[in-house]
Amino acid sequence: MNLNEKNRFVSLWKKYFNQSELPVTAFYHQKKNNQEIVKPGTTGRCFVDALGLVRDGQSLTLDVNSIDCFGGRKYLGFTQGISPNFEYFLSCGIPGKMEGERYKRSPELVLETSRSWPVFKAPAPYITLKRWDQLDEQDEPELVIFFAGADVLSALFTLFNFDEAGPEGVFTPMSSGCSSIITYPYLERLSPHPRGVIGMFDPSARPFVPRNMLTFALPMARFIQMAASIEESFLITRAWKEIQQRID
Repeated sequence: MNLNEKNRFVSLWKKYFNQSELPVTAFYHQKKNNQEIVKPGTTGRCFVDALGLVRDGQSLTLDVNSIDCFGGRKYLGFTQGISPNFEYFLSCGIPGKMEGERYKRSPELVLETSRSWPVFKAPAPYITLKRWDQLDEQDEPELVIFFAGADVLSALFTLFNFDEAGPEGVFTPMSSGCSSIITYPYLERLSPHPRGVIGMFDPSARPFVPRNMLTFALPMARFIQMAASIEESFLITRAWKEIQQRID
């Protein structure tokens, strides 16, 4: 990581977004690099819950055994396939055996929907998550993930589209919380025209983020392009200054 680039963004972020949260970064790697691997059961069952520690400044390195949630292991690419009776779990459940989340009308619709889910296999056995200001020179972030309220989210959305000709540079897939910040944005890295991903609509993950907060995730390369546009974008206008005054 270029430390000048890192520090420049921190400065610009404070200039235009006050004390809003800095983004979290994520990257896969082969070696532990003497990092302590998170032990099972130590950061909460939900991966999004664990990210609360990262948002507070604690860096985490996880492998397949660090994550207690079957979905978390799948959507971080450490395992493939779905759990038995998943189509019932996501829909109506099984009386006396399993409570359904009721995110889909029927098990059949879940199975039909699952055929369009992206296939994602982790490129390495470890993933490290760090807040932007905690990055070191040897780090190579692949994803940048913002946790943001409406005003900041609107700015990120608009800034991403600053040099986009089309109206759909950002998209919102129906997905789990962890899939919206890892799976989808990571796969966008491989696209000839990477998009940003708005997420964290998953009711199962929402208890682990502040109310009125969503996420905006994008590949690192696209983030660098977006950040380079900050001081020629709407952020320098009077319109943004009016909004900035109310950002807590």
